[in-house]
Amino acid sequence: MTPASFAALSDFPIFAAMQADSIAALCALVTRRSWTAGAMIFQRGDAGDHLLAIRRGRVRLSLSSPRGREVVLRAVGAGDILGEIALIDGQPRSADAHALQDTDCLVLPRSAFRTVAERHPDVSLAMAQYLCSLLRSTNYQLESIAIYDLQARLARFFLFLLEQKHGADIPPAPELHHGLNQSDLSAILGASRPKVNQALQALTTLGTIRREGAALVCDVPMLRHYAQET
Repeated sequence: MTPASFAALSDFPIFAAMQADSIAALCALVTRRSWTAGAMIFQRGDAGDHLLAIRRGRVRLSLSSPRGREVVLRAVGAGDILGEIALIDGQPRSADAHALQDTDCLVLPRSAFRTVAERHPDVSLAMAQYLCSLLRSTNYQLESIAIYDLQARLARFFLFLLEQKHGADIPPAPELHHGLNQSDLSAILGASRPKVNQALQALTTLGTIRREGAALVCDVPMLRHYAQET
């Protein structure tokens, strides 16, 4: 791959933690693939034989019941990865992935990852650290649903999305492009659409968020304040 491709791969936190020679070895084995908005990227039960690193676009991860009820797990965008667990255990996909927007990804096959990991120990360590951070994020989401009221859950969810994009240093008034409708938010937060709408209106009235086009402008200190209310 070209130096530009090396830079593109190292932009992802999981790869940035690796040594330069490890990233270069992975770059030689990575390909590119694109999906149009609305396309199915993979389904639950598909072979988990590759990782996807999102360069552009947005993807919704969800589960569906036999009766057609859908539960949205999360929405991910540029800088996020999909299918990381399958690189380790080789098991089938555990969720459905749909492109919410036109989406471009770097594709890393499991066989290629294993080949590089056997020669570069830092690759496995970086993956373990990433999986630990993913587990912490899952615990955070479960805690929010189990303990906090809906307004606090919504504030905590927005903070979670902002931390995914900015890390620990979130600007005081960033824009948030979450790409989720109220049905998606209600599925993630475990509440009905009317109640989610009420919580959104409450945060707007309080000045915690305001809408500018397709984005939400967030007052991070206020979000942190209301994220702690029970």
